[in-house]
Amino acid sequence: MIFRTSFRLTLLLFVLALIFGRMGFWQLERKSEKEELFEQFENAPFLPVGQAMIDGERFAHIEAFGRYDASRHILLDNRIHNGRPGVHVLTPFTLADGTVLLVNRGWLPMPPDRLSLPAVPTDDSPGTITGRLNRLPTEGLKVGKADVLAKDNWPQLVTYLEPGAVSAALGESLAPWLVQLDTVDDSGFEDRQWKPAVMEPAVHGAYAFQWFSLFAVTIIIWIALGIRSARLPTSQQP
Repeated sequence: MIFRTSFRLTLLLFVLALIFGRMGFWQLERKSEKEELFEQFENAPFLPVGQAMIDGERFAHIEAFGRYDASRHILLDNRIHNGRPGVHVLTPFTLADGTVLLVNRGWLPMPPDRLSLPAVPTDDSPGTITGRLNRLPTEGLKVGKADVLAKDNWPQLVTYLEPGAVSAALGESLAPWLVQLDTVDDSGFEDRQWKPAVMEPAVHGAYAFQWFSLFAVTIIIWIALGIRSARLPTSQQP
């Protein structure tokens, strides 16, 4: 019995196997990147907020003294918590040296009719907050045009975070950092179990396994069809 397969079929399956293999290796690369990111998150240092910003220490545990802006809040839409739609509350926080940071204070529910915005209780007296330092922007994909923000209409709902637009609306120069408030800080709300990324390394590993499985199936199909073709009479071979 001689192994036979057509050129077109071989070319098609070769292209598919190449695509599946490349996607598998890409997911392994993403897995490695995420492992480094999660390791950086777990081993982040404890630093004063000013030093952390100077050093560019993403995910650093920080402590900052200043005051919240009690009247102006950015509400980041489409945040689901325990199956309920809501927003993440981002409030400007002015440090003692005048630097303005946005603080993600966690999740609040949106009214079912979405005709009004949730109240954001805020104490604007001087105090200390604790959290993680992260980069701006950090939230999701940008779909469509940026939201138009007004200077005199607060709080404001946005679909994604656009630092330039927020800075213009506030009339303040924002530092390129976001503080993700600790769960123990009582100035925040719900859903403050922060992660360095939504998708964990294990998920990329599972995707890689699926792509490599498709690669293997493609090779098996090519071999099976070649054997089947070899068993057919010459007149019936493709």
